[in-house]
Amino acid sequence: MSFLPRQACPGVSRRSFLQLGGLAMGGLALPQLLRAEAQSGITRPHKSVIMIFLSGGPPHQDMVDLKMDAPVEIRGEFKPIRTNVPGLDICEHLPKLSKMMDRFAVIRSLVGSEGKHSSYQCVTGRVGPNQPSGGWPSFGSNVAKLQGPVVETVPPFVGLAPKMKNATWGNSGQPGFLGQAYSPFRPNADGMSSMVLNGVTVDQLGERKTLMRTFDKLRREADANGTLEGADQYTRQALSILTSSKLADALDLEREDVRLRDQYGRGSPENAGYGDAGPLMNDYFLAARRLVEAGVRVVTLAYGRWDWHGKPHGTNFDNARHHLPVLDQGLTTLMEDLRQRGLDKDVSVVVWGEFGRTPKINANGGRDHWPQVACGLLAGGGMRTGQVIGSTNHLGEYAKDRPVHFQEVFATLYNNLGIDLNSATVKDLQGRPHYLVDDGMKPIAEVG
Repeated sequence: MSFLPRQACPGVSRRSFLQLGGLAMGGLALPQLLRAEAQSGITRPHKSVIMIFLSGGPPHQDMVDLKMDAPVEIRGEFKPIRTNVPGLDICEHLPKLSKMMDRFAVIRSLVGSEGKHSSYQCVTGRVGPNQPSGGWPSFGSNVAKLQGPVVETVPPFVGLAPKMKNATWGNSGQPGFLGQAYSPFRPNADGMSSMVLNGVTVDQLGERKTLMRTFDKLRREADANGTLEGADQYTRQALSILTSSKLADALDLEREDVRLRDQYGRGSPENAGYGDAGPLMNDYFLAARRLVEAGVRVVTLAYGRWDWHGKPHGTNFDNARHHLPVLDQGLTTLMEDLRQRGLDKDVSVVVWGEFGRTPKINANGGRDHWPQVACGLLAGGGMRTGQVIGSTNHLGEYAKDRPVHFQEVFATLYNNLGIDLNSATVKDLQGRPHYLVDDGMKPIAEVG
């Protein structure tokens, strides 16, 4: 079955032919990425980042910073359990994680949130006001610009997010002033089995024989009417993505062993929270591993809905009892899977949300927005783990020791990818260079 535009063959124009070169990248101008790769002479080993965004703001004091000495209206319903790191306790509903905490660094003092319900700060490291013309690029877009693809048939930046009522929550990141050439490739859908690659299903992309026949016909038509004249090597390389099975194979979870898929915990509609997150959940963890293994540098994924104000959608604790075990299973399986494949030193993982939750439980049994302090988890990437970074006061209201800014986390991730923060810049629409993080923001020394 052909999925190429009907008007493309015969009588294809040079413009439509070049547009096809970006089809499998969701509109990315792949020739630009390939050209950038050739100019930069990239030879460094393939490093990757998986960024797990907990949409809506996870409750720090009900996950990794329990306050058992606080009044009941603050400490809540959960009890701590010991982990395999002496002195580090976490929530009782994260039992698998408790046995693997030596592979994680817990940030209990994440600061700098602007308090908005959006993934923007977690995918750019920037705040909204006073943006340059075109807007700040996301982390993945910066990496795509600076490092390009590892292999030409696999995009450097992929955003996995289920369909959500509020698109800003699950937004995988915009290219900002870098332009659409550095947008994330977005294979979004309500389920992996029906995943659509910007109008192209995984099954269609995997139909190699049909695809090759259609592509050959397109090429013959283009050669016959001269539309390929003047097309450079990068455009021709871009077209090869349409005939490569590498990306389609990475997204085809049916290729995985059934036992491993079960270990991740297969998605189901009830795992979606209350209607906004879709039935994927832990399938995205598996897809992320397959993508970085295939050559993707940055994978961002939105996971669940964590905005738990209380009735009518259940209390903070009702929702946590559901979400935490599912996250526990998927995250720990991902880390073990990376280790088994020898990827744990090359793949950095970050887990966080846009802010924390109020120390005091509200009248509806929920916790409200609390930008003063939040939490995060770091793992892999050769980082020093098995430790807690920072602390909050006895009520979990603010950072007491070692506040860690959002941009310090970004500085750490860029550093793990081998990007020199002292020299790397990206140019805005006026040609002005911008550093990747603000002046004074450095990688977290504790994990370096």
